[in-house]
Amino acid sequence: RSSYSCCYFVLPCCFFDFHGKYSRRQSKKTQYREYLDFIAQVGFACGFHVEEDCLRIPSTKRVCLIGRNRTYPPTECVLIDKQITQYINNRQTCAVVTCDRRVGFKHKEQSDGVCKKAGSELPVNETDTAGTTWMPGFQPREKVEQIRNCASLPQDFVDDVVLNVANLLLNATPEKSCSNMCGGNVNTWNQGESLSLKEVAEHLNKETLKRLKSEYGGLQTLLKNNHQVFEVLNGRVHIRDWRKEKPSRKTKPEVKRRLSAEAFKTRLCWFFIHHPDGCSLPSESCPYAHGTEELR
Repeated sequence: RSSYSCCYFVLPCCFFDFHGKYSRRQSKKTQYREYLDFIAQVGFACGFHVEEDCLRIPSTKRVCLIGRNRTYPPTECVLIDKQITQYINNRQTCAVVTCDRRVGFKHKEQSDGVCKKAGSELPVNETDTAGTTWMPGFQPREKVEQIRNCASLPQDFVDDVVLNVANLLLNATPEKSCSNMCGGNVNTWNQGESLSLKEVAEHLNKETLKRLKSEYGGLQTLLKNNHQVFEVLNGRVHIRDWRKEKPSRKTKPEVKRRLSAEAFKTRLCWFFIHHPDGCSLPSESCPYAHGTEELR
């Protein structure tokens, strides 16, 4: 609709209509095929000869639709633009009516009667052209998408939660001596107990839980983000024991193995600083720095 000389390429993926999720109406077709036909229909309604092609990409959704030529001469641009406006407005009006009834979106062909009735209740200006608002009431998403995977939480807050949860797991069993720090038996290193996410949450204060609930995944996401300290398996939280970490099965080339062995340590070891028994690994085996002097 931008101009008569406009061409387009579209690779349909997620099933959405103009004003919400696309609602199926033909059970004899697959959802993907029906959606491709709908996208092609939009192209035809906008006055294009729609061509279909298949991309050579590693994806199950690789059918694209292309509009290179118009079905009408340039002299009919104004008339066709009015028809496009009517097409968009009809679909929008149907979406508003059916959405209110919580039954999802329905096609214009399926809901012509509803559209006509709704058109009298929700008047639209059918003479709108490309220079005006195409879909009144449409709310685009914000230009800057809010990150809600716990990555944007203040570091002080995250550190406090990590320390509280770690202490909770460590104190769930009788304290063991720190003989591994004194050159004794490393088997006495305290790994603490495992607790369910629910049990861990019950020991956190309300303000902390409220803040975590505003993030996607909440407490579980925060703990998984801090994989240096925790391991979350089947809904239970464990303190990670780096002695049990299995080396990569892939055989690395000699150059990569040498670079890996000489890798710089850019983060401090949480266990060296906070764990009562220190780190379960010696400095040369730990992927994290045992003290600021090892940081690079």
